[in-house]
Parts: sequence; structure tokens; C-alpha cells
Amino acid sequence: MLSNIRVVLVGTTHPGNIGSVARAMKTMGLSSLYLVDPQVEPDGQSIALAAGASDILKTLVKVDTLDEAIHDCGLVVATSARSRTLEWPVLEPREAAEKLAVQSQNGAVAIVFGRERNGLSNEELQKCNYHLLIPANPEYSSLNLAQAVQIVCYETRMAHLQQLRPQTAEPIAYPSAEDHERFYEHLQRTLQETGFIIKNHPGQVMQKLRRLFAKAHIETPELNILRGILTSVEKKIVDNSGNKE
Repeated sequence: MLSNIRVVLVGTTHPGNIGSVARAMKTMGLSSLYLVDPQVEPDGQSIALAAGASDILKTLVKVDTLDEAIHDCGLVVATSARSRTLEWPVLEPREAAEKLAVQSQNGAVAIVFGRERNGLSNEELQKCNYHLLIPANPEYSSLNLAQAVQIVCYETRMAHLQQLRPQTAEPIAYPSAEDHERFYEHLQRTLQETGFIIKNHPGQVMQKLRRLFAKAHIETPELNILRGILTSVEKKIVDNSGNKE
């Protein structure tokens, strides 16, 4: 199932980091690498630092946006070195690895790493189900990109090996990132139609709702129920509008 676990690098600026990440991945059995809007191309330094993992560089996928990288993923975990404006469900590497290993039995999952200088934006973080924080030494918590990837990949491999033993948990079907975005668009549209939020100023309401559903980590059947509720509300609005006319 390790082939279903995707490492996503956003806005990478150093070609050497791409090679070092490939090496970190291969030592732990991961092979799926995505680059989102990379600022550099893999080069000779990348190949040198990959140290035998150049096959991962040859098969990596480059995309323009994070949405493209995670659209089919049932679970997305974002790494974050610091707290943001909105709190989000936070996991340590071992907890995240257990969830990734279980869900990877059911399809693609992703671990997202941000830019070397400033990590992921709030908008990017909100597209993920969980945030992952490595509990490093608070007096010196500086990890480079490849080191962070190595830690998370190691924990993920350990969780995967644990699953190979008896009594493995049954995988749960979760919506993909694309399904989540469709739901949020549907939710915002419906709330605008009811007048709960102003059309041109959704403000923090949608952010808080995203946070709420991210904490709940709803399953696919639950998301389908919510979409059905929204559809029924929209139909009622149309019917009432027709009656008034």
C-alpha cells in the first residue's frame, strides 16, 4: 500500500532538496513524489543527492496547484512548523502515519510539505484534513525539508509494517479532496441562498465551517448525506420562490 502514499512538495526552491527527499522516500519504500509549482527543476545536484533514488525523480509528477496534487486523495495531511490564525486538528508523526497507513489501503493519500522558507499558506493548510507537527526541541526545532520528510516516511513505514501483522483495522471510505471542495462550494452556495451569509462577503464563516468538518473528518456516506440535505434545502427555496410568484 506504500505506493498509494504520495509525498507532495509545494513551491520547492532548491534542486538539492528534491533529490534528498527522493532518497528519504526510497529508503522507506515510498515512491510517489509530486511537485506543486516548483521554482526549480531537478538537475545534476538532485540526482547526486538522490544517491540511487533517481528512479523517483524520473517518475515524479509536476502540477501547478495543490488542488491538482491532492484531488483524488481520501486523506491529506499537511506539515506545519507553527500555529496559524485558525486552529486545526493537529497530529504528531506517529498518529498521522497510522491514519495514512490505514487509509492507503483504500486509495491515494497525501503528505504535504511546504516551502523551505515559509511553509504552507493558510489557504493551503485549510485544504488538508489534518496538520502534522514534529515535536522537535523547542529551543532548536530547525529541520530541513529532507529531514522532515524522512521522519514522516519512517513513521509511515512502521505503521505499514504493523498493518501487515494480524488484526489490521478495516479501511474506512473517506471523500477525496476534490469531493470536499465540491461540498464546501455547495454549502456556501446554499447558505448564500438562505441569507445566512452575504454572497460577496462569506468572511470567516466558511473558514470556521471548514475547520469544523476537518475536525470531524467525515466519511464518504456522511458527506453524501450532507450533500443531500443541501440539495433538499435548495429545492425548497426554489419551490417557495415559485409559490410566491
